[in-house]
Amino acid sequence: MKNASRVPSAAAAVLLAFTCGAASGRTRTGDEAPPKVPPALAVPSAFEVQVSLTATGVQIYRCQPSPQAASQFTWTLVAPEATLFDRSGKVAGHHYAGPTWEANDGSKVVGTVAARFPSPDGTSIPWLLLSAKVTTPGETFEHVGYVQRLDTKGGAAPAAGCSADAANAEVRVPYSALYYFYAPR
Repeated sequence: MKNASRVPSAAAAVLLAFTCGAASGRTRTGDEAPPKVPPALAVPSAFEVQVSLTATGVQIYRCQPSPQAASQFTWTLVAPEATLFDRSGKVAGHHYAGPTWEANDGSKVVGTVAARFPSPDGTSIPWLLLSAKVTTPGETFEHVGYVQRLDTKGGAAPAAGCSADAANAEVRVPYSALYYFYAPR
């Protein structure tokens, strides 16, 4: 087993095969090819990429009693707080609790996690597939049915420091990600 450390995990190998498809900061309407993703994160073929935006911000965690054992404490996600940028670097909106994405035109989409997959580097927040449970009128997000969070960097909960002494303490962990928003064809 002396070379075992050189063999990537199965999840890492699968992700490496798919990261080539995730580019950063793209924005197009209807003519953008979907990124290559693990099968668990695939969007139904009846949907196409409406827009893709890069997010830069923080994931906010609070030290709270563990749901499994109240005497143990764990960092629990409170909310993301990020700015959304189009491919030219212009601010296109914000991402916050819900999870909610709000475009500059006032349209919003709120998602619920449908699937998750480990990040390729193993230290960042996972990649996600979210289904839209609420949308509000406006050009950008009104018809969104699915959201993918890909190409994540950072944002994972701290590995230590959460105990009864730190109860209710909050930490803000920097992250970036690429979000793809899908609407019906």
